[in-house]
Amino acid sequence: MSKSLVSLVINGSPLVREEKRAAVLAAVEELGFRPSATARNLSSRRTGVVGVLVHDLRNPWYAEALEAVNARLHTAGATMLLGDARLDAAADERVLHTFVDLRLDGLVLVGSLDPTPAVLEAAKRLPTVVAGARDVDLPDVDVSVQDDLAGGGLAAEHLLALGHRRLAHLAGSTGAVMRLREKGFTDVINGTAVDLEVVRTAMTEDSGYLAALELLGRPADERPTAVFAAADVAALGVLRAAAQHRLRVPEDVSVVGFDDVALARLPGTSLTTVDASSATVGATAVDLLLDRVADRSRERRTVVAPVSLTPRHTTAPPPSR
Repeated sequence: MSKSLVSLVINGSPLVREEKRAAVLAAVEELGFRPSATARNLSSRRTGVVGVLVHDLRNPWYAEALEAVNARLHTAGATMLLGDARLDAAADERVLHTFVDLRLDGLVLVGSLDPTPAVLEAAKRLPTVVAGARDVDLPDVDVSVQDDLAGGGLAAEHLLALGHRRLAHLAGSTGAVMRLREKGFTDVINGTAVDLEVVRTAMTEDSGYLAALELLGRPADERPTAVFAAADVAALGVLRAAAQHRLRVPEDVSVVGFDDVALARLPGTSLTTVDASSATVGATAVDLLLDRVADRSRERRTVVAPVSLTPRHTTAPPPSR
């Protein structure tokens, strides 16, 4: 048999007669043959590998979005090469340089990453998509993101409808996504007879705990009756602070998060939160990347996934004074 015939069979060509195909496949099985990925890459100028740089793998929302990215890449016949960006800037630079040097098919940036020179250079060299953030603003970088502005508004509307008039917002200290969540929340509150205190902090459980420890430690007539945290992980810290102050949730204080991660859905937590569509954002990012790989010259696209608020057991009307 000729090499060309074997190649046609391996690549699934319909031009081969069935008896020839059966003979080749039998030989493949007997010899344990596997096509050379390196040779295929040289021929197609594709590696079949996509680099994924995640802002922080400890954040549950990023992990859930990453699962959707990996699943969609697998369906497309591609492999994910993962890097974690939380270590330091030098580590980010090494990972991104490696992605570029390996000539990967594309790059997915998951989460709020600073537009460092290494990030900008990689985005120029590789087809690139941002998932779940808006911090890298380049004409040829597509964006798959949740509607953070609308989500912040939903949280405010929910608490106002319950009758809360003394609110606190734990706002993210960095990132365009956090600014939009804060704006959505405050835009609805502004113009109402509501006392709102905004506290900017990192979106971690410990940061949420420390911020809420001070807020909820005030006298009953001074502390907020509800707290909206811009991420579920920070909201979990608020729940911990409430427990330390022996405050009941939601009877004494209501808590709202943002992201709807798996921890928020656990029966023991049952956190009222905004669903930030992690699976949709991740899968859409891969679709955008595959389109960008096929046509580097097409116009930039931003796809915004809708969000919704899921009321659970951490919100209720405020306590009567």
